[in-house]
Amino acid sequence: MTHRQRLSMIVVTLLAAFGLVATGANPAGAAPSAPAAVPPAVDVTTPITGSFTDASGGTGSFVGTFTPTSFAESNSDLMATGVLTGTMTDSAGSTVGTVTQTVDAPTTFALATCRILDLVLGPLHLDLLGLTVDLNQVHLVINAVSGAGNLLGNLLCAIAGLLDGNPTAGALAALLNSLLALLGQR
Repeated sequence: MTHRQRLSMIVVTLLAAFGLVATGANPAGAAPSAPAAVPPAVDVTTPITGSFTDASGGTGSFVGTFTPTSFAESNSDLMATGVLTGTMTDSAGSTVGTVTQTVDAPTTFALATCRILDLVLGPLHLDLLGLTVDLNQVHLVINAVSGAGNLLGNLLCAIAGLLDGNPTAGALAALLNSLLALLGQR
C-alpha cells in the first residue's frame, strides 16, 4: 500500500467517524428529561507557595491560596482578580505575618498537547491465500506537543486549531467570568 493510499484510508476513516458522530440522536427529538439538578459549587482555589529572604538573611516561606473572583482584559493581556490568603514563616519557623488581600495577577495559558488522531480498530482477521493474520484491537493515539523548539508539534497544533478561532483576552475574560458564575464563585 502506498503512502497516498494509507493517507486516503485514514481520511476516509476519519470522515466515517465524524459522519457517525454527526448522525447520532438529535437532542431536539429526544424524550424530555427531568430538570437538571443544580451542580454543587466547585472550589477553584489554587495553592500558592514561595520563598523570601527574612531579616536574618535566611530563607523564609510563604504558603497560601489564591481564589479568583473575576477576569478582565488589560492591554490585550488576561488578568485575574482574586483573594490571596497566606502565611509568611521565617527561616526559624516563626510566623512573620499573614495576608488576606485582593490582588490582580496576569494569567497565561498554553496548550501543552493537542489531539491529532485517535483511531480505534476492532479485532481484525485476515486470510491471505492460506496465511492467516489475527490482530486484536488496535488503539492509536497521536498527540502533538507544542512549545519552544517543537516545530512539528507547534505546526500540527496550529493546523488542528485553525477552525477554533483565537479568542481575544476580553472574550476569554468574559468566558471565564461566566464559568465562575456557573461554579457559584461570583
